Amino acid sequence: MRTRHAGAATLAALTALTLAACGGGEVGGDGGEETGGSGGGDTIKIGIKFDQPGLGYQDGSEYTGFDTDVARYVAEKLGYSEDQIEWVEAPSANRETMLQTGQVDMIFATYSITDERKEQVAFAGPYFIAGQDLLVAEDNTDITGPETLEGKNLCSVTGSTSAQRIKDEYAEGVQLVERPGYAECVTALTAGQVDAVTTDDIILAGLAAQDANKGKVKVVGAPFSEENYGVGLPQDNDTCEDINAAITEMIEDGSWEEAVTSNTEGTGYTPNADLNPPTPDACA
Repeated sequence: MRTRHAGAATLAALTALTLAACGGGEVGGDGGEETGGSGGGDTIKIGIKFDQPGLGYQDGSEYTGFDTDVARYVAEKLGYSEDQIEWVEAPSANRETMLQTGQVDMIFATYSITDERKEQVAFAGPYFIAGQDLLVAEDNTDITGPETLEGKNLCSVTGSTSAQRIKDEYAEGVQLVERPGYAECVTALTAGQVDAVTTDDIILAGLAAQDANKGKVKVVGAPFSEENYGVGLPQDNDTCEDINAAITEMIEDGSWEEAVTSNTEGTGYTPNADLNPPTPDACA
């Protein structure tokens, strides 16, 4: 939020005090919006994942991945340069609360649009459509899809709905294991503590491509859902239409495809061409 103080020089102390008392602040300054409107305030707080290679990943002071690339593009169209972005970690279990309490202005964090979530927050997009899949040990031949997980240990992150969906719809006898992040799930997988990890295929591809995991794990390659990644927003936002316009422009000018390719190169992953690139939904 940009606050503008009275700056005129005064000749008397009384006048100075009067100006100080009533000088207040003009919210948004030059037409800027406190929550990232199309005027470029001082900063914009964007929630991302810090532990998803290829999507949202923190390496020291660097933030990389497809989500961060889309976020940078959108922020620029809203009037913010990259040095005005404040990256904030947005764990799956905390995303709704962070938007509701103003901890972030928007979230790009593999945030699937669902009717249940729409009751608490708003969404722009989608900007990508992924499919839920499974990550297993490289030499595993038993797990070929969600229906083969009966009696197996399945890991997903706290706050995600993906593992519960498998239990509800495919394998009632699967044992669910939660970890705070996907990296911890993969560690449990390579240590033999769980039999599979589940989340969206593009996330799994990024994890499999990490040097520490190469040759140890593989993506099953049988996606069984559609996950519409949206931009999480507060329900009272006034930026949804501008964000959708930016996403559309990113797709049309080739930047979207370039971002997908650069962040999944070498993984063998190819987005579902029947679903991608997507068309943003109308703002509610």
